[in-house]
Amino acid sequence: YSITYDNGKEFSGHEQVNKSINCKSYFAKPYHSWERGQNENANGLLRQYFPKTMSLVNVACNEVKIAVNKLNSRPRKCLGFKTPYQVFFERTGIDARQLGVVRL
Repeated sequence: YSITYDNGKEFSGHEQVNKSINCKSYFAKPYHSWERGQNENANGLLRQYFPKTMSLVNVACNEVKIAVNKLNSRPRKCLGFKTPYQVFFERTGIDARQLGVVRL
């Protein structure tokens, strides 16, 4: 398995993430959005909740958590019709729904 990261400083801990979930990582070239297909797909899915024309300034943290929970609870064809939560748990033994970032 692999993850393709963007080039932002928010990914400086990528080595620790890779080690903890046993995967390789790659960094996309700047302005090559097609190298981050899953990222672009996720952005499109998030746009269902936060349209491109919407200002994100007043979006509450809980609104983001609700959207993330809905997206990660949605079965995906590419995951054999399992949810991202299910696959993450199967591969890591961690129930991501219990992590602080998605607690509702």
